[in-house]
Amino acid sequence: MEMRGSQILMECLLEQEVDTVFGYPGGTILNIYDEFEKHGYKERIRHILTAHEQGASHAADGYARSTGKVGVCFATSGPGATNLTTGIATAYYDSSPVVFITCNVSENLIGKDSFQEVDITGITMPITKCNFLVRNVDELADTVREAFAIARSGRPGPVLIDIVKNVTAATAEFASLPRDQHPASGKLAALLRRASHDLKTPEPDHGDIQTLLDMIEQAEKPLVLVGGGVIRSKGAVDEFRRFFERLNAPVASTIMGGGACPGSHALFTGMIGMHGSHASNMASKECDLLIAVGCRFSDRVATDPSVFAPNAKIVQIDIDRAEIDKNVKTDHHIIGDARRVLELLNQSLPAHDYPAWKEWVFSHKEAPLKKDGILHPHEILETIQALTDGDAIIATDVGQHQMWSAQYYHFSRPGQLITSGGFGTMGFGLGAAMGAKVGNPDTVVVHCTGDGCFRMNCHELCTVEHYDIPVITVIFDNKTLGMVRQWQNLIYEKRFSQTDLDRGPDFVKLAEAYGVAGYRAATQAEFENALKKALAAGKASVIDCVIDTDAMVHPMVSAGAPVTDFILD
Repeated sequence: MEMRGSQILMECLLEQEVDTVFGYPGGTILNIYDEFEKHGYKERIRHILTAHEQGASHAADGYARSTGKVGVCFATSGPGATNLTTGIATAYYDSSPVVFITCNVSENLIGKDSFQEVDITGITMPITKCNFLVRNVDELADTVREAFAIARSGRPGPVLIDIVKNVTAATAEFASLPRDQHPASGKLAALLRRASHDLKTPEPDHGDIQTLLDMIEQAEKPLVLVGGGVIRSKGAVDEFRRFFERLNAPVASTIMGGGACPGSHALFTGMIGMHGSHASNMASKECDLLIAVGCRFSDRVATDPSVFAPNAKIVQIDIDRAEIDKNVKTDHHIIGDARRVLELLNQSLPAHDYPAWKEWVFSHKEAPLKKDGILHPHEILETIQALTDGDAIIATDVGQHQMWSAQYYHFSRPGQLITSGGFGTMGFGLGAAMGAKVGNPDTVVVHCTGDGCFRMNCHELCTVEHYDIPVITVIFDNKTLGMVRQWQNLIYEKRFSQTDLDRGPDFVKLAEAYGVAGYRAATQAEFENALKKALAAGKASVIDCVIDTDAMVHPMVSAGAPVTDFILD
């Protein structure tokens, strides 16, 4: 059947079982938006109009992380496309599968500095897994199919498709093709073969598996470190839990590995690194075998790579060969999908136990937490945990509240913590929370943010109100850029340059201006009461939590120092 390019795109989205698109229209993408009305695609694909393209990019990302599906985002050319770049980079650094679809000026205007023209494929090349500029309508369908295949395969990641406007108006023959037949179709198969990405993850080397099993046999003080690769790999969490419970050794986590080992598990030592727990960081120093699964050893984990796990043989398991030995030199590595590697290990791993080692690790407990009538960050997270039975999805922005969320909320499953770990994007949280709630309508979604971060994305309150997306925003309001102030407090001799936020808005009034319920809490009892009301209402709401300006994230290691050199206990 002959179709216009804009309709071919929509049909390809249906082939990929896309049910939701987040986006913002503009001149060059209007042919595609016209299809929602002209051919009734709005009945089959829900479009959510955000307040800003960046909000749309984060929403598509949050949707992808929380559902395991590929997220989809639309934007127009020029500033519409460049407004996506922060969201694209956020998805790239955390391996989140999102297909970003932009439209550029018509072919005859390319390269002429036309109105709202920009080379978005050139701009995003370093922050996408792959990107495409479509100049021929005959190539559109296979390009879309290839983009989705690349986004979800291997190590997931964002892919961008930029389509010149005349392609969306031109016509071509189109035949629908079920997704499971895409790799077998002649033209698409040729494209996939030419792609620089191996869509079939190679089988792990069985000799490498046996080497690790032998290393485990010889170890007396093993430590398991789990990263985001286990979360991204479908089915890997179940295999990972079989692995560490059979090994019966302590388990530490990066922030991106949150939920792979339940926070309440007896073997869980907590987060590792700059704001890692005493138990995790001390264990990394004393262990004799460190098994890192889906972890890239970033500078927030291995704060001083030269002395990280100094007494251990380090084993790295990763799907991406480029991550091996990039930050920390390993003694052994296994290339492969986390689920498959763990499955092979579990087939031959005998039961172990290290009672003396575990006793030593878990003797490094944190100091008792304060409860003195003032609202403390841990009380906010503990209350959310209690009132949601630990089942809520937590979407965060970046800063102190992000670390507190990782420390004090006991995540128990993949996709339960939605946070920008690699890129550290302030303004990520509310968009991501919207996407998570749209993808998981029956699950409570709480957006934890700081007053600095919330100023960057609060305009998306109009989106949650209009589409009745019942996200609960909890602001850790300390009237400052908290994490930056913490560094100024501890490292910069209390020179608080440009971190005070002693200004508006009144967040309760702001919420009400958007038609969203607003509450303020200065004690644990007030917060509990406000959260109960918000949960009962089943509507979007904002809770402004007044906390101490100098509340700090404990512990803390200075950047570049060994993980056991705590400057804050």
